[in-house]
Amino acid sequence: MTDDIAAEPYVSAMPSTADAYVGDPAVRAEWDDRYADRHQLWSGRPNGALVAEVAGLGPGRVLDVGCGEGADAVWLARGGWEVTALDVSGVALQRAAGHARDAGVTVRWVHAGLTEAALPPASFDLVSAQYPALLRTPDAAAERALLAAVAPGGLLLLVHHAGMDTHQAHDSDFDPADYVWPSMVAARLDDDWVVEVDEQRPRAVPDGGAGAHHTHDLVLRARRLR
Repeated sequence: MTDDIAAEPYVSAMPSTADAYVGDPAVRAEWDDRYADRHQLWSGRPNGALVAEVAGLGPGRVLDVGCGEGADAVWLARGGWEVTALDVSGVALQRAAGHARDAGVTVRWVHAGLTEAALPPASFDLVSAQYPALLRTPDAAAERALLAAVAPGGLLLLVHHAGMDTHQAHDSDFDPADYVWPSMVAARLDDDWVVEVDEQRPRAVPDGGAGAHHTHDLVLRARRLR
């Protein structure tokens, strides 16, 4: 771990309601409400695409974007990865930190939005974003933040539910035009990157948890060359 990474304003214990959250307070409130409505929002198991794509990789430094209740972060830490896990919801991070403590692993928690987190650039061997709700902006801030976090030689793994990017907006609050999808990130890759996987595939569907009705994934895995 470099001194630059250690100097960033991470929280390694369970975040409190008074911690130094960085990001849009409305987004934080929205996700806190979603988590508070249910004792457990997700399945509690690591995402299948992550498990499949990480198999065979030697552990290094990983950024878990939108870590939720921490299943991926805990699984990665158990595998020897040095994990930094980020989420906008303090409720989710409280649960995630509890799961990490119960598992006897160490995770560095970041309570922030991705674009506001001031993460150390080019510092992670793996940036994993599993079904992230990243808001689209005119300057492509989220896309640029994902790419900027990957170290030379490292991987970006972005996974989303297939079909959501073409979903028709209805009376609900969800409009796919508001969010970042894998195709948007892929479109920003230049000669410094090589795409290793860009496909739709059947999803390993967990038992229970929100999102269990989705049956296929969009998987983008790209390696940063320099």
